[in-house]
Amino acid sequence: MFGLAPYHVLMVAMGVAIVVSYWLPRFFSGREPAASALLIGTGLIAFGWIPGMPGAINPISEPVLWEKTAELCVIFGLFGSGLRIDRIVDYKRWRPTIRLLVVAMPLTVLALMVVGSEVAGMTLAGSLLLGAILAPTDPVLAGDVQVGPPLEGGEHSVRYALTTEAGLNDGLAFPFVHLGLLIAAAGMLSGELAFEWLMRDFFYRIIIGALGGAAAGWLLGKILFDWPGDNALSKTQSGVVAFAGVLFAYGMTELIEGYGFIAAFVTGAVLRREESDHRFHQRLHDFSESLEHTLTAILLVTLGAVLPALWPYLDWQHAAIGLALIFVVRPLGAWISLWGVDLDLRQRAVVAFYGVRGIGSIFYLAYAGNHIELVDEPALWATVAFTIAVSTVIHGLTAGIAVERATE
Repeated sequence: MFGLAPYHVLMVAMGVAIVVSYWLPRFFSGREPAASALLIGTGLIAFGWIPGMPGAINPISEPVLWEKTAELCVIFGLFGSGLRIDRIVDYKRWRPTIRLLVVAMPLTVLALMVVGSEVAGMTLAGSLLLGAILAPTDPVLAGDVQVGPPLEGGEHSVRYALTTEAGLNDGLAFPFVHLGLLIAAAGMLSGELAFEWLMRDFFYRIIIGALGGAAAGWLLGKILFDWPGDNALSKTQSGVVAFAGVLFAYGMTELIEGYGFIAAFVTGAVLRREESDHRFHQRLHDFSESLEHTLTAILLVTLGAVLPALWPYLDWQHAAIGLALIFVVRPLGAWISLWGVDLDLRQRAVVAFYGVRGIGSIFYLAYAGNHIELVDEPALWATVAFTIAVSTVIHGLTAGIAVERATE
């Protein structure tokens, strides 16, 4: 009569894990809790006692589920990051971001390729793919280091750099992911393959992503604020338009082979220029953020749940890749790239160190696993899961205080 339906047990465990993750920290801190690490931990605890659960949601056997959930989560995070930026036409503010994107990110990919090859014995395609998967910082888990919501300011150079970097480097990681997939499929890197990748996956898709996002942001701004002038959608106060707008921007850009992640961020940034002081931007941002947080919580709890299934594949070599990224590769690469920009030593150190890893890496690995047969895929998943778990602990629990001190 009182049977335990697995689906209902899953709902109970998921609900308890999320509530506990946001509730318990309030007994120990007056700050808004950084719940990402706890979500993974409570997911591990809550689902550890459910027979067969890690296997049922294993990303190795169910990559599409992980890919699509992470994809939605990232595009809402990117759109929200774009909406946050009050001032966008300021080259001096963009200098650290440009350095991080043009110098630090390729250095990170290259360094991870070397570490993966020398430490874990990975192939060229495998090490490049892993470098591209782990290189982007995360717009979803970096709430403590980002600028404030629309119209609330808080656009210190440190926060501005970390926000705009996270908003753009998810899309800019895609060319390197595609290159890894091309090399893996072809078995080698030829001049013809490199030219094809450069023209299509690098130049064309990045440019189309930016243009598609700009066009979608402009059109959405007109629909929200100007057409019709006496009965604009912005008067409805319905934030669901954010959901529709970002889906339109992302989908249309992907249909014409552009990078939808770039389009999602640019859409938010361009839309923010339309009636920039209008309070409706706060409603759009809040609605988008709620969707983002919901999907993030589900993904992180689920990641915690599958950790027992991934642990057997995590050897010291692959763990070393994650630790090297967090403690050496990212900090050193970003520190070098920020040489000469207008940041003092503490600010430069904070920007260099707080490159949070998270949902974007889940998407890229699931995307790769869904498109080709990956060599040693379980070890790749174990490496990414370990890196995210360490990042949520190290970055998540210290970022708020460190960034506050650097921006005083």
